[in-house]
Amino acid sequence: MSILRKFSLQLVALTVTALALIWAASDGIALQTSSAETDIIYQELQQELASLNPIIIADTVNIKANDETDGASPHELPDTRETLFKNIKLFNNMAYRVKNSYMEEIDSKDLVKAGIRGMLQNLDPFSVLLEEKSYDRLMESTHGKYEGVGMQIDNREDYIRVISPIEGTPAYRLGLQAGDVIREIDGTSTYKMTTQDAADLMRGTAGTEVTLTVKRTGVPDLMEYVIERAVIELKSVNYYGFIDNSNIGYLRLNRFAEETGNELREAVNDMKSQKKMDGMIFDLRSNGGGLLTQAIETANLFLGPEKLVVYTRGRTQNSERRYYSETEALFPKGKLVILVDGGTASASEIVSGAVQDWDRGIIMGENTYGKGLVQQIFPAGGDYGIALKLTTAKYYIPSGRCIQRPEHSKKDPLGGHATPEDEVADTLNIEEKEIFFTNGGRTVYGGGGIVPDIESERDMYENIEINLERKSMFFDFCVQYSSNHPEINESFEVSDEIIAEFRSFLKGKEFDYKTALEVSLDEMKEIVEDESKQDIFDQSLEQLAKMVEHEKDADFEKSDKYIRRAIKRELMVKLYGQTGMYEQIVLKTDPVVRQAFELLINDKEYSRLIDGKDDKAEL
Repeated sequence: MSILRKFSLQLVALTVTALALIWAASDGIALQTSSAETDIIYQELQQELASLNPIIIADTVNIKANDETDGASPHELPDTRETLFKNIKLFNNMAYRVKNSYMEEIDSKDLVKAGIRGMLQNLDPFSVLLEEKSYDRLMESTHGKYEGVGMQIDNREDYIRVISPIEGTPAYRLGLQAGDVIREIDGTSTYKMTTQDAADLMRGTAGTEVTLTVKRTGVPDLMEYVIERAVIELKSVNYYGFIDNSNIGYLRLNRFAEETGNELREAVNDMKSQKKMDGMIFDLRSNGGGLLTQAIETANLFLGPEKLVVYTRGRTQNSERRYYSETEALFPKGKLVILVDGGTASASEIVSGAVQDWDRGIIMGENTYGKGLVQQIFPAGGDYGIALKLTTAKYYIPSGRCIQRPEHSKKDPLGGHATPEDEVADTLNIEEKEIFFTNGGRTVYGGGGIVPDIESERDMYENIEINLERKSMFFDFCVQYSSNHPEINESFEVSDEIIAEFRSFLKGKEFDYKTALEVSLDEMKEIVEDESKQDIFDQSLEQLAKMVEHEKDADFEKSDKYIRRAIKRELMVKLYGQTGMYEQIVLKTDPVVRQAFELLINDKEYSRLIDGKDDKAEL
């Protein structure tokens, strides 16, 4: 037997022993194994533990457990296979001690999970231990399907409310509407119920039934819906169509799941069958990525065959793998603009980076997130109900740029990690970035993420806008308004009268928020009260309070355009679903979409941007 094979068998045996010890370690419990080698290791561990007499202390001195000595410890050994074996034995030793000797009972499974999380703590943010529900949600997002009734829900005002039924699902066909309040699920009240708990109750095996008791605005009595569950397919393509009756198409992709490639091909073929498509806006904003295989297929829609899309590289020299487009492109020559933002990550960055590096299209928007780490899923097997999601390599796009942004490579000191929504700006100036070149010789920048060819800053929301959205004021108003005005159609526009009605609605809801001036005023009031000087400053504070009210009125007027757009958006979603929202709001009023459209109808400007330099450099 070779040394390596013998070592591997020992390592497997020791791992089995560790789990057995943790699960069965308590006085008087016999450990049953069928492996003689495991029994020997177990006996050796018992003997070693018995030889180490514990020191009992009764002291109040708090010694810092993480204090480290300067330089290498005299006990440190080179990091070899033998060292790993020795350290696993140390881990087993500590787990056994904690389980058997801690002052209170400890659940063995919790102990093991804590140990695994501890060993992952110093790795990147995306290497994590997945519990059963987390694993199921991950698989659901990649498979693009689940079994249930088919609607988006949220907990609002202490009950579960329908945000939007998904078109074509049982909930949609039976007529559930945005704004419906779900009071009971199979007789269980939803009062104070979490969204996740409600989702768990409504999901179930396709073909079974669930009964929902619903309260709808404008209907006096509660309504009962008996819904037969079905397999719900989550679409990757939110919407596709043409802008302003032009030959410029728009296609919105929200994820990279198993059917993404098929959905995209159907969408592109459908648009091409309707009319000649001179250009396309491919919207990848807030697309957090997904399956690598689907990223390759997506890039292949725009790139010809045998084009390098991405390559991965792990820690060893022979770990590099290259991925190429394989088939003829469906949209190989038309003008192309890809929209990106700070939430565009991973697979989305692979697609946009490959398109940019091959000079196939223009990237417009904000610097992307910079998530260029390859993860593999390792299920634990058995009945543990957990899986390990581990980073094994990094992504590189054809120009040689690594997608991974350095600041996203380590976990937050507090145990969390940043999300795309946390990132509002790049931390490096253009002058500090590493320079790369596209196939056509255009300059592009490294440092993580994809730097767009044309930057478009996101709108910064005003305080009043944030709070109106956060407190669901637009949604709630439109549920009530649409119930009272059934005549609304797609040509609806928000009039001054509707704005006045909305302001009255806000007063009835006692909507309020704090401006920066109001926060400062509250701080001043506290100081005045602490100093017992109300008699001196009361009049001044009262004048400031009036200024705050005037400021809020001014805020509403300043955000008039946003408020009108948000009201129409919610009404279109409620009455016409996502299709109505895209056709009436996104394609007509989204400033970045309109900017991309103007570029695509300007042949001269598009050509100037895509041609770049004359000197060609093959990748």
